[in-house]
Amino acid sequence: MNWRRKLAQRALERQLAYQQDKAQQLRGHEDEVIAAMTKSSRRVRDLLETFQPIPNDARVIEVGSGAHGLIFCFGGERRVGVDPLAVDYGNLFPGWQRRAPTVAAVGESLPFLDQSFDVVICDNVVDHAESPAQIVKELVRILTPGGLLYFTVNIHHPLYSVAAGMHSSWRALGVPYEIGPFADHTTHLRLTSATALFHDLPVEILSEKSNIDEARARARQIPARHLGDRLKRVFFKNALYQVVARRQQNPS
Repeated sequence: MNWRRKLAQRALERQLAYQQDKAQQLRGHEDEVIAAMTKSSRRVRDLLETFQPIPNDARVIEVGSGAHGLIFCFGGERRVGVDPLAVDYGNLFPGWQRRAPTVAAVGESLPFLDQSFDVVICDNVVDHAESPAQIVKELVRILTPGGLLYFTVNIHHPLYSVAAGMHSSWRALGVPYEIGPFADHTTHLRLTSATALFHDLPVEILSEKSNIDEARARARQIPARHLGDRLKRVFFKNALYQVVARRQQNPS
């Protein structure tokens, strides 16, 4: 197993442990969670429908549907979620996970035919996985010509990419010291590396934005608890990069 695959496996282990604890905390509050999930899903659907309508029978997939994905409250008759931990999440959160069928699979190798979905969603997932670039290729592969893609990922100042690389290096050498934020991700993408994920793919970018300035401002408003919080005031962390794209029509 290569080192990046080990990183992805470790990120999954940490995510599952986190969601197991969260399931205990959310017990008895399922209605509140579903209301919040519905609001988020409605926001994304409304955004996509500013570009074209989404029929009720549209084939919709969320890759990386996770514990609280958009797909579960997205609406429509033909929805599916994909996540390596789909079985675990189905058992932990049946109150909403059963609203849509899910498939246990990795995003780098999706078990679906080419051009088989009208809407593809991938919400802040790829930096936890083995190969962000391969996942984005798969998202586009399964999207029908004229179909819509909604994609987000967290982006960071280049400082964090360097720090993440150092963390990976000492972990690969067997050093047991683990820093949570770097263990939860396989990479810390910069804005340039996030935009590069779509280079040379058959998509038209309809909307593209990031909130780097907001991330910096947010960090300045929060009382600094440690050095990491102070660094965020200068070197932004966890800004959101968002893309809405349309799969190009096949050449005639």
